[in-house]
Amino acid sequence: MTTTSGLTATDPATFDSAAPGAPVEHADPTFPSLHVRPPRGWVNDPNGVALIDGTYHVFFQHNPDDPLHDAIRWGHASSHDLLHWSEEPIALAPRPGELDSHGCWTGTVIDDGGVPTAVYSAVADTSGRSAVLLARSDRTLRTWVQERTPVAGMPDDPAITDVRDPFLFEFEGHRYAIQGAGRRGGTPSILLYACDDLERWSELGTLLNGEHPVASEHAQADIWECPNLVHLDGRWILIVSLWRWVQGKHALTGVAHLVGDLVRDGASLRFEPTSGGAVDDGPAFYAPQVLALPERALLWAWSWELGRSQEQVAQAGWAGVLTFPRELYLDNGHLASRPADELSRLRGAALPWHNGSGFTARAFEATGTGPAQLLLGDGQGERLVVEVGSDRGVDAGHSEHQQEQEPWRILVDGSLVEVFAGPTPTTTRAYPSSDSSWVLRAAQPGQVRVHRLELPED
Repeated sequence: MTTTSGLTATDPATFDSAAPGAPVEHADPTFPSLHVRPPRGWVNDPNGVALIDGTYHVFFQHNPDDPLHDAIRWGHASSHDLLHWSEEPIALAPRPGELDSHGCWTGTVIDDGGVPTAVYSAVADTSGRSAVLLARSDRTLRTWVQERTPVAGMPDDPAITDVRDPFLFEFEGHRYAIQGAGRRGGTPSILLYACDDLERWSELGTLLNGEHPVASEHAQADIWECPNLVHLDGRWILIVSLWRWVQGKHALTGVAHLVGDLVRDGASLRFEPTSGGAVDDGPAFYAPQVLALPERALLWAWSWELGRSQEQVAQAGWAGVLTFPRELYLDNGHLASRPADELSRLRGAALPWHNGSGFTARAFEATGTGPAQLLLGDGQGERLVVEVGSDRGVDAGHSEHQQEQEPWRILVDGSLVEVFAGPTPTTTRAYPSSDSSWVLRAAQPGQVRVHRLELPED
């Protein structure tokens, strides 16, 4: 995702870190210590998620100096098990006088013939125009050489003013790239390139635009950002983040998926969607990136601060967090996701819990069936955070002997709340204080379990 905010370029820096893989010890009770993010500064879009030599790497847009969307670099964290994350040096940084002087924005990382290579949106000024640059690393992904010559620039089409966020995939033995595109008050599109040779890209036109009836129904936007195109369970899945121009301001209005097929169209390709829907239906989920592996596809996304004033963010010293990794699957022809299997190892001791009574924990997991509500209580009362199992509220006296219902799972880490109840998750935020408590009200309390979340020992 690109922007036109101001920028002061700085040299790469190294995150603060305790022991490698140790959770961040943070005094702020709202800080999500088990998730990917450094202890201070700004975090947004995940970039370049990759698995290299058995190590997972997650990069992300990052301003280490302030909790502001400004001076964007690529932060970096690594893990061998998706649980213990080590903070790594800044990977990519803006360079004065170069095409990325105004920011190193969203992109991907691939293993290009044994050379880990970042492919990213470079922005040189406040015009919004972007170019695609490459950066190369060794197998540790700790030291990067950013190139100067773009492999793709802006298209000649005057109907397109914004292009960004390259994502690479393979089809029938060849490598391709896509970028999200569009304009204010215009029609979004996905631009397609051939790039078997990463140094030489060929424009192939439009893979899909917003005039397609399925795309128009499920993915309305002015600009499609952060596109991902992955093969899953025999179908192709296109994920797009929805950028809209509303009443003179830009609005980030969710993330859509389209399920369909890739078909040959002469020398090019065309994506034909047949269905679609939301990737997550919560109010704090955007810009996901997928790591497509032979045996599964994992997704991370950005969760922004929800309802916090700029003064509160400045006082906290940090803003934004990446979600837990989620595994993608198809459910009745639609994209669905669940927590990665590895996350079950975070489940620690059971918490003392009574239906409707408060309990305290920095991080916990609640599982159950039937209608339930999670609330956050303090001296001012209780505020509903999320409701699962029913749209009609919770009757705490409801009979335990009712029709079997789908199980649900709620993962809370500081202020980040991720809910898995059915195929489409919900991501939201809630901010506990030192004297607040969580409250869980369930229609079937005998089916509910609450456990601490904590890192297991290696």
